[in-house]
Amino acid sequence: MGCPDDARDERAPAHAHQSAAAAYDSRWAGELRSTIRCSCALLGLLLLVDWGAGDFAPWRAVLWAGLALLLFLVLFPPRVAAGVGWLSSRGLLRERRVRTDHLVSVRWLEGVSQRLVLRDAFGARVEIDPRVLVANPPLWHRLNEDAHVSAAQGMLLCGGTALLQLSQRIDRETAQTVFKVSGLE
Repeated sequence: MGCPDDARDERAPAHAHQSAAAAYDSRWAGELRSTIRCSCALLGLLLLVDWGAGDFAPWRAVLWAGLALLLFLVLFPPRVAAGVGWLSSRGLLRERRVRTDHLVSVRWLEGVSQRLVLRDAFGARVEIDPRVLVANPPLWHRLNEDAHVSAAQGMLLCGGTALLQLSQRIDRETAQTVFKVSGLE
């Protein structure tokens, strides 16, 4: 006989209990809908222009559909989730997962859009948009707690500054939101 705390439905998968504590990007579904709308709008406009110019042909429609599909693939938002000890980013083709309780590096990638790069002790790497963490406090909370565990264990060798900057940004945007909601802006 097991412990009373271990009692659970045997039909449920083992990961079902872990996923109950997971946090997800709450804006993902809206971003996916926007991606679909943009792709469909591009396809519609291209077909409309062809039809209006009198150049409509089936092979051109296939070409425009391919272009709209390419736009969809470029704009497809990764789905970010975090639980106790892990953070994942799932794209169209694969999922990348990093152990946040074993982080060794957190750094910013500058460029057209900022990216936060997380690396763990096992060689796994995840890139996420910091705006996802700013917009989803439960995701940030999970990452922040586990990063503190990594730092306490002496594993987080590079990234204290990046996490501090992100924390300050989240605090600043949270304060601005509170002021807007309360009418003190």
